[in-house]
Amino acid sequence: MPDKGPLQFHVPEPEVRPGDTPDFSKVVVPPAGEQPRPPVDAKPEDIRDLAYTIIRVLNDEGQAVGPWAGSLTDDELAEGLRHMMTLRAFDARMQLAQRQGKTSFYIQHLGEEAVSCAFRKALKPGDMNFPTYRQAGLLIAGGYPMVQMMNQIYSNDQDPLKGRQLPIMYASKEYGFFSISGNLGTQYIQAVGWAMASAIKNDTRIAAGWIGDGSTAESDFHAAMVFASTYRAPVVLNVVNNQWAISTFQGIARGGAATFAARGHGFGIPALRVDGNDYLAVHAVAKWAVERARLNLGPTLIEYVTYRAGAHSTSDDPSAYRPKTDSVAWPLGDPLIRLKNHLIAKGLWSEDRHKQAEAEILAVVIAAQKEAEAHGTLHQGGKPSARDMFEGVYAEMPAHLRRQRQQAGI
Repeated sequence: MPDKGPLQFHVPEPEVRPGDTPDFSKVVVPPAGEQPRPPVDAKPEDIRDLAYTIIRVLNDEGQAVGPWAGSLTDDELAEGLRHMMTLRAFDARMQLAQRQGKTSFYIQHLGEEAVSCAFRKALKPGDMNFPTYRQAGLLIAGGYPMVQMMNQIYSNDQDPLKGRQLPIMYASKEYGFFSISGNLGTQYIQAVGWAMASAIKNDTRIAAGWIGDGSTAESDFHAAMVFASTYRAPVVLNVVNNQWAISTFQGIARGGAATFAARGHGFGIPALRVDGNDYLAVHAVAKWAVERARLNLGPTLIEYVTYRAGAHSTSDDPSAYRPKTDSVAWPLGDPLIRLKNHLIAKGLWSEDRHKQAEAEILAVVIAAQKEAEAHGTLHQGGKPSARDMFEGVYAEMPAHLRRQRQQAGI
């Protein structure tokens, strides 16, 4: 055989870099309404194609079309828009608060609001989410008190987590929101284990696991898929593909696979790929997967195709690794604008009504912020007691912790 020369190491590169013109020509966006809606008990092998397309409901004219349409009433649609608007306004105020030194850290959801807000409305009380740090919409849409979210961000004396967790890493058993882990990937195995326990106890509650595109490269992802498939765990496994894992584009984690959803095929798990900026499509697909889990039909893997319009966090500068106008060129648009246009097309909304709603929501967010800041912020006001660091770790505090607390004089 002829000499092939030295081996070459391959590192995938994004299509464009800072200073280039955004190019999403390789993102194939099928027409809305063309994707079939299979029966909820469909076999994974019979719906393989749904892992390679994008399930869409809203077309370019703002109309809901196709077999996935109709899962929400008019009132529920209007409520969904307000939830997304609330999350966006909340983000803006907390982002500003971080820049003002009132908290150390913040992560916003800009461009991804539909994913968590719509998914939450497909669940029932008692179901448990195992989220990452970009699913606060689960709390907003679930009615969790906004003041409590801000108290946690500020780590003040009303912080329900007593300052023992990073800002934005909320937790509420009552609202089905498991404590966030900064070590991404753990959510998947925890969600599958919780779902298996629910089935073992003959309960009716299901779990939902959340992960980003980058974290699918973690071993926890694959371990969770094996257990979910083997034991038919009543769980919905969500992959939020927002195209970027901090500064690494999604092609690094995806490898040679065509889509993230397609990874479900190797485990015999039904997999669907949905337009993550289409509130109606997200809800319809979530409802389908949730029903499947509740009927003892096992897990479903869902990939939400969306785009992180803002920075990864307040510690990140996206202009260092992608064009500044990337999010504007994203072909699936803005989830708030798309739902707003749908409601206008149905005669249920208007531009004036939207401006009024923005003002109303902003007033609510500002009022909540003032209430939270009255309890303290990062550098001013009340703080959790140092004594709290010893509490809530063990059911019964062991002797060595009691001694340490006494030595600290708290």
